[in-house]
Amino acid sequence: MALISIGDGNPLDGLSKVYLNSPEKFNVIGAKDSVLPFEVLFTGLIINQLYFWCMNQTIIQRAFGAKNLVEAQKGLLFTGVLKILVPIIIILPGVIGFYYFGDSLYENQDMIYPELIKKVLPVGLVGVFAAIVLGAVLSTFNSVLNSAATIFSIDIYKRHLDKTCSDKKLVRIGRLTSTILAVFGILAAPMVADAPDGLYQLLQQLNGIFFIPIASIMLAGFFLKKISAMGAKAALFVYFTFYILTTFIFNVNIHFVHIWGIEFVLNLAVMFGVSHFYPPNSEFKQEDLHIVDMKSWKYTKPMAMLLCVITIFIYVLLGNN
Repeated sequence: MALISIGDGNPLDGLSKVYLNSPEKFNVIGAKDSVLPFEVLFTGLIINQLYFWCMNQTIIQRAFGAKNLVEAQKGLLFTGVLKILVPIIIILPGVIGFYYFGDSLYENQDMIYPELIKKVLPVGLVGVFAAIVLGAVLSTFNSVLNSAATIFSIDIYKRHLDKTCSDKKLVRIGRLTSTILAVFGILAAPMVADAPDGLYQLLQQLNGIFFIPIASIMLAGFFLKKISAMGAKAALFVYFTFYILTTFIFNVNIHFVHIWGIEFVLNLAVMFGVSHFYPPNSEFKQEDLHIVDMKSWKYTKPMAMLLCVITIFIYVLLGNN
């Protein structure tokens, strides 16, 4: 609707005007001083994305809920298709906002999208759109609360605090956990609303506190038999200390995503070193998981390769502005 308005009825003309107004905004290659320089794609961001899409329970619980492997693969690949549209859904509205408002909202960036909605949509639809956005936010919020409650009630409470608790009590504990976390989230929200580099950037820095160590430990656990529990615990301690010092206390003049990559390598080194002196006491044996149907979808590999090709094509197409 914004492009139709800018192009006097023709969205392609509108897109052309937005592009000619600021062609540099369409360059997907991050500069050295940008929020995410291009180089971070090849260091810590790889580990971050491996964790988020393969280990983060808010994501993988959807795949685990599939009735079989074929449906899980279809769902994940469809998600990949939707991720290809992210530049249009998330980035383009910001560029359109720059076309309309320039730098006038630079000091209040969270207002760009609401102001764009007010400018483009009829008054009667603003409230409807706000309800749609709120529904999307609550969906993500609920997923996080559900995952956190599951982890606490099953992996911590039942395993370590009350091994004989009933399912009914476990559900009650999960609800209580969700309530406490929701209240804490509401109280913490005003504290992070005025983040210097934006809320998203702050969340990425905070997520790095646990994304990378968990990813390194899980990858080591999957593929390296000689890593011990003591090695994993030592790596956690080293990571927390090093990352917090280099990101939030000392100015090391290294992008925090590069620090993720450095820390991943450091974690593996610590795990190997400590596991050498404190080897695992027993060898892990996989129990029968009662998996009934592991037949793969016949289009999984071609579809995955197509998504990779499209992603590379986007970088080539929009990387020379």
